[in-house]
Formats: sequence, structure tokens, C-alpha cells
Amino acid sequence: MKTINRCTLAVLALLGTSAAFAQSSVTLYGRINTTFENQKDGGVSRTGLFNNSSRFGFKGQEDLGGGLKAGFQLESGFDSSSGATSSRFFGRQSEVNLSGGFGMVRLGNFFSESYFATADYISNHNHDTGSSSDALYAYPARDINKIAYRTPKLGGATLEAGWSMHEQASGSGGKNSLDLAANYEMGPLGLGAGYSKLGDQNQFAVRASYAAGPFIMGAYVQRDENVFFATGGSRTNVRVSGAYMMGASEFHVNVGRAGSYSKVKDSSATQYTLGYNYNLSKRTKIYSYYTRVNNSKAASYGVSAAGNDFSSFAVGVRHNF
Repeated sequence: MKTINRCTLAVLALLGTSAAFAQSSVTLYGRINTTFENQKDGGVSRTGLFNNSSRFGFKGQEDLGGGLKAGFQLESGFDSSSGATSSRFFGRQSEVNLSGGFGMVRLGNFFSESYFATADYISNHNHDTGSSSDALYAYPARDINKIAYRTPKLGGATLEAGWSMHEQASGSGGKNSLDLAANYEMGPLGLGAGYSKLGDQNQFAVRASYAAGPFIMGAYVQRDENVFFATGGSRTNVRVSGAYMMGASEFHVNVGRAGSYSKVKDSSATQYTLGYNYNLSKRTKIYSYYTRVNNSKAASYGVSAAGNDFSSFAVGVRHNF
């Protein structure tokens, strides 16, 4: 804890220097997201406060002239129910980048863009956090030691390729990770695709989303291999979501279905969530949801033992700053 406190003081001291404020912009941002829940894992129930991916961070950008810009982003996660922090202080993101007319080059630690291009678009009601997050999406990507390139917008489309290096001695068995993503926006229609590979694990997914007045609809289809079972073979995962906005109120529903892996019988699962959000302001909302994962006897999505089902009823508060 003393080490973490020293890191925090060092970052704040850096932001307080004239060098930091000489940049074009430096922003402190974050989210505190906490729920009161009754969860059930098989036959075991527990009630308490739960964190929903609370975080804070710093980001900034310096104009270098000639259209060239340097930027950074540092993001740390913490448990909003206890105040505890991760052992990797900026484990959520620690990135430096250069951007211009050529696009953007990124270096450091950051989440897979193939995930943002597909699953993230479909998880609307609680931003894919907490017990209602997508339990079925396969994520075979390494986020650290990464270099990535993002194209400028090309007629509504952007492409990104990332390469994460294992940085271990030759012959040690470490694997590099590849991540590819594409997004296309045309008015209310959005399309996305993502591919990632880490060793014997890989996934490919496509996404479509559409906004029509107060309605938001979306779906993705994912095909993965060996992600939840080391030698499980392949499976298909599908998720559909919808939302209706009425003033300050939001009504959400989503359903996901993961088929069985080709080499693991009875490993299918279904997840569904019903949610309601009420926006007190642009930054603060209160919400409630019921989520459930029904596992076949060999599946263990979101639970402590294969064959268990999971459910949670939650009420929460989310504040962005």
C-alpha cells in the first residue's frame, strides 16, 4: 500500500509541474460504479456491495506542429466497495502514442481493439461491467507490451492492427498476440469486425448496431477456438441487445447464447439480462438489473463449478467525472 501511495503522489506531483500543463490538454477522468446485489452461484447465495469496474485516469495531448501530436493515457482500476487497488497500479491502461495525418501509433498496455469493435458496442446498459457483463465473449488477447497502428478515417471506416510481444527468452514457450479490428459508421448504422490470436487460442467476430429514434439495437456473432477450454475445439457465440430511451429512462434487454465446444459435450450456456437505468444528470445514473447465466453440466461461465447456474438482482449508482 505504501508503494501504491508513493506512485499516486508521484503522478499528482508530475501533473502539478509546469511541464505537464505546457501540453495542449491534461485531463483527470474516472468512473465510480457500485451495486448492491443478491447473487446466487449454484446453491450458494451472497448479498453485498460489488464493484463494477470503477477506475480513474489521466490523459493528455501535446501539439507538436505540422499536424503531429503526442498523447498519453494512464488508467487505474480500483474496488469501489473497499477502496482496494490492483497490484498493477496502471494495469487498465498505460499508453503513449503519436498521431497525425498518417493515423496513430500506440505503445504500451491497452485493451484489445477487436473487443471494442464488437462486444463493447452491444453491451449498453452497464457498459459491460459487473455481474451483468458479457460472460460468454472469448478474449484471447494479451494487452501488455503492445504496439498498434490505427488508420485515419477512410470514408467512415477505421482499421487497427496490434502486436503484443511475450518478451521472454527464446524457447521459453511464450507466445506473441495478434489483434485486428475494423469499424465502419454510416449515420445510424455501425458495423465492426475483430480477430485476435494468442497461441492456440483465437477468435473472430462481426457486429452490427443500429439507432432508430429512441431505439438502439445490436448483435454480434463470434467464432472462437480453445479459449474457455485449452483443447476444447471451436464454438459459436451469439448476442443480441436492445434498448429504448424515454426521457431520463432507459430500458435494456440482451440475450447471449454460446454453443458447446466441438470437443466438450454439454458445454453450452445462455445468458440474459433485463435492466433499467435512470439518468439523474449527464454524469450520474441509478440503475437496476436482473441477470442470469444458465450453464450446461460441463460449462462454468461466471460460476465457481461446472454445471452451476448464476443469477443476480442488483441496484446501483454510477458517477462519471
